[in-house]
Amino acid sequence: MTGHLTKKKNPAYVAAMLCTGVVLSLAGIGAQAAAFNPPIYVAHGIEYMSGGIGSDEAQLMRVVEPRWPAVFEFAVKDGKSADFAADVVLTVRDAQGKVILDQVHSTGPYLVARLEPGRYTAEAVLGGQKIQREISVLGPGTSTKNVFEWPQGTDTSKTASTSS
Repeated sequence: MTGHLTKKKNPAYVAAMLCTGVVLSLAGIGAQAAAFNPPIYVAHGIEYMSGGIGSDEAQLMRVVEPRWPAVFEFAVKDGKSADFAADVVLTVRDAQGKVILDQVHSTGPYLVARLEPGRYTAEAVLGGQKIQREISVLGPGTSTKNVFEWPQGTDTSKTASTSS
C-alpha cells in the first residue's frame, strides 16, 4: 500500500512554505529599509548622503553618522533652541582650494560625506545667508561633526543660493 500524504504532512511542502515565508519576510524588511534610507550620491568621486526629514530618517542618519568621516548638521537657532534646516547648499574645498563637493543640496538637516583625512573649507548657504568655516577630517574610523547654525529670522523659504 502506498502512503497518501496530505500537503500539510509532506516535509517537502512544509520546507517550501517555510522558505517562501522567509523570502517574503526579508523582502518586506528590505522594502521598509529602502523607504527610510536616503540615496547615496557621488560628486567628484566623493560619496555623500543627506536626509533626516521625519523621525525615522533622522534616527537613521544619527545611526550612520559614525560610519562617515565628515558629518554636517544644519539648523536655525532661535535663541534657546534650534530647528533643523533643509535645502542647504554645501560646497567643500580641500586645503589647496580645489572643489571637492560642488553646491550639493541637502534634502534634510544632515549630510554625511566620505572625505579623506585633511583640512577643508566648508561653505553652507541657507536662504541666501552663507556660513563658511575651516573643518578637519581625522583618520580612518573617526567621524567629525560640523554644526552650521543660522540666526533666527533666516528666511528658509528662499531657494538656497551661493550669493550673499
